Amino acid sequence: MTSISAHPEEPHFINRSGWLRAAVLGANDGIVSVSSLVVGVAAADPSPQAIMIAGVAGLAAGAMSMAAGEYVSVSSQSDIERADIKREKIALEEMPEKELDELIAIYEERGLSRTTAEMVARELTEKDALSAHIRDELGLSEIHVANPIQAAFASGVTFCVAAAIPVVAAYMAPAHAIIPVVLIVTVMALALLGAVGAKAGAAPVLPAMSRVVCWGIFAMVVTAGVGWLFGVSV
Repeated sequence: MTSISAHPEEPHFINRSGWLRAAVLGANDGIVSVSSLVVGVAAADPSPQAIMIAGVAGLAAGAMSMAAGEYVSVSSQSDIERADIKREKIALEEMPEKELDELIAIYEERGLSRTTAEMVARELTEKDALSAHIRDELGLSEIHVANPIQAAFASGVTFCVAAAIPVVAAYMAPAHAIIPVVLIVTVMALALLGAVGAKAGAAPVLPAMSRVVCWGIFAMVVTAGVGWLFGVSV
């Protein structure tokens, strides 16, 4: 299947949705989780060595976990897609007329008359029946097909980059101000992440920034609350 834009002067950005989702997820988790870890360690031992060990360990473990998790989950999605495509291919070989009727019904449900729906279905079937069914019956296209390696790479790399922000902030901050500095830098990093993610997808910036910042702060508050309840610094 080839993706062709009817108006190339006004490109769409939906083709970025797969890797952008994974990248934002990885970056958000890197900022929030490692920031919470660094703040917890700083509260117990503000020495640069302890903070760096904890931060780098959290960065490495988190990046591997995010990459592996993305790869496994997206691979499961890809397995389902491939299985459905295989079933569709078999159905087209064994009962082509029934599959043609299904395609006609799909186009009728979308608003075409019976005559037009039948004409469109037959022409698309003659050109590439499997592609027509993959796209219109299964709802898959080159844009939406799962890509495990791309998702794992995007998530792992952005986690590393984002997680380094609170670690560096803690290392550079004075010992008595590590916690407030890390929290301020974390909020700023979350706001920047929201803006960059929105820009990459050509979406409104302010709602994206607000969403990322608010949920990031909420996650850190919950983490701190759990630590307070159990009498530990997290």
